[in-house]
Amino acid sequence: MNDDLRNIVLGVIAAGLSAALGWAARTYLYKRKLRRKQAFFGLPDNSESLLVVNREAGGPELTVMRHDVFALLELAALIKDCNAHAQVVAHDAAQQGFGERTEFCVGGPASNRRMTAHLASLLPGVRINVDAEPGPDRGAFQIGSERYRLDPGRGEYVILARLTAGQGTGSRPVFLFCGQRAITNQAATRYLARNHERLSRKHGNHSFVLLLKVVNSQAYGPDVVELVADVTREAQAPLPAPAVARNSHRAS
Repeated sequence: MNDDLRNIVLGVIAAGLSAALGWAARTYLYKRKLRRKQAFFGLPDNSESLLVVNREAGGPELTVMRHDVFALLELAALIKDCNAHAQVVAHDAAQQGFGERTEFCVGGPASNRRMTAHLASLLPGVRINVDAEPGPDRGAFQIGSERYRLDPGRGEYVILARLTAGQGTGSRPVFLFCGQRAITNQAATRYLARNHERLSRKHGNHSFVLLLKVVNSQAYGPDVVELVADVTREAQAPLPAPAVARNSHRAS
């Protein structure tokens, strides 16, 4: 074998080794990124998850509002990327505890009983005005001592939360998308889809509660979203009893 042929063979071998090492590195990085995503969402390979939605106008059929359908599509893509499966369940049919399967609960407490239960048991520091009568506080959020009013089409709020029932590694998270309007639910799911890597780096696999503001939805739809605050501490701390209730208790 002359020198030229030897150099060609060595070059081919070197190129093959470089390609193999590059492929192995890309595969390793992809799998590591996938495992982090699966851990954040609580969705290992072939696992099951729940998509809990409301019934439009309280009807007997599972008819989901248009923006909530778009929210489900955002979540379904995330679930598929994790090599997991999803089951769509109506809010009044999801009669089970949490922690066994990852749950994505979409919709406010006015139309989603499951959300009402989660807020009462997991986020006692949050109150949402569900009065049907028009008024300045209709749909308003109270988180701790702060109140956030609905300004339809211009400024609307939504809670995005990742919650776990305990500290055990086997406990699957519950994700809440609780907005003042259906379009805000879609905005929150889109925000999660775009920012889950950053949220995972910041919060790890721990619970968090974020208050988001959807800006000028009448012009921009669900695309322009601002992070108002991390309200985890306020949302998980019980609100004080109303003064009227305390006074009546003393009088009795």
